[in-house]
Amino acid sequence: MFDWENLRVFLAVARAGSLSGAARALKVDHATVSRRLNALEAQLNVRLVDRQPRACHLTAVGLQVHTLAAEMEANAFAVERLVRAEQSPAAGRVTVSAPPVLASNFLAGTLSQFCKLYPQVQLSIASQAQSVSLGRREADIAVRLYRPTEPDSVTRKLGDMPFALYASQHYEHLGTPAEWAFIAYEPQYADMPHQKWLLSAAQGRKVVCEVSDITTQHAVARTGVGVAGLPTFIGDADPLLRRLPCEGDGFSREIWLVVHADLRHSPLLRAVMGFIVQVIGERFGTLA
Repeated sequence: MFDWENLRVFLAVARAGSLSGAARALKVDHATVSRRLNALEAQLNVRLVDRQPRACHLTAVGLQVHTLAAEMEANAFAVERLVRAEQSPAAGRVTVSAPPVLASNFLAGTLSQFCKLYPQVQLSIASQAQSVSLGRREADIAVRLYRPTEPDSVTRKLGDMPFALYASQHYEHLGTPAEWAFIAYEPQYADMPHQKWLLSAAQGRKVVCEVSDITTQHAVARTGVGVAGLPTFIGDADPLLRRLPCEGDGFSREIWLVVHADLRHSPLLRAVMGFIVQVIGERFGTLA
C-alpha cells in the first residue's frame, strides 16, 4: 500500500501546478515535495507528473489517479468533520480565517472578551487575504468580504463595512481637493473592488504611492502623504485623520460568515460563530 502522505503531496502539486507552489501550500521545502512525489511514482511504478522548468502537468494516468485521490481526500476530511461535529463545547481549538483588515483591526481586539466568555476554547485567528478551503479543513470558520459560493457550505451575511476618504489633519492639500494625491494598491490588485472605487474617486488625480494592504494605507495616510480610502471603523476612530468629501457613489464591502455544512451543528463551532455574529453584528450590521 502506498503512503497517504505521498498522495497528499501529489494532490498539492496538482493543485499548485508546480513543486514550489505545493511546497508553499504544505509549508515544507521543495526537496520534500520532490522526494515524496518520486516515492509515490516508485510505489505505483508509473509516472504521474511531467516536470517542466516552471510548471508541472499531470500525465494521462496522473489525471485518473488525481480524480480517485481527490475523492479519498474528500472522504478523509468528511470523517474529520463528522468527529469534529460531535465534540463537546467545553473545550477545543477553533481556527477562524478572516481578511487582514478585520483580523488585525477588529477581531484581534475582541479576543479578551472571547477568552472571558469561553476560557476553555482556544481561538486561532488566521489573517488571510486569500480564501481557504473549509472542505480541506484549512480553517473551521471563515469570515469573508464577499458572498461565499463554494458547495457544501452554510453562509450568513453579518453586515456591511463602509469606506470613506481620509487624510491627515496636517495634509498640506486638505482644503484644495484638486491637489489631492491618492494612496492606492499595487498594480497586482487592480481588480479589487476597493481599488476600483478609489481610482474612480480620484478622477484622474495623482497616485502618490502604492501599497499592498489597508493597514499600510492607513499608516501612510497618517504621515500626511496623501488621501486613502479606508473603512470608516478605522478612519473615524483615528484622531489624526479627517474624513473627506467624496463625489460619486459610496462604497462598502459585505461581511459574510461561512462554515462547512457538516459542522454547522457542532456545539463548539456554534459557540464561536455566535460570538462572531454578535461582535460583528453590533459593529457593522444587524445588531448595530
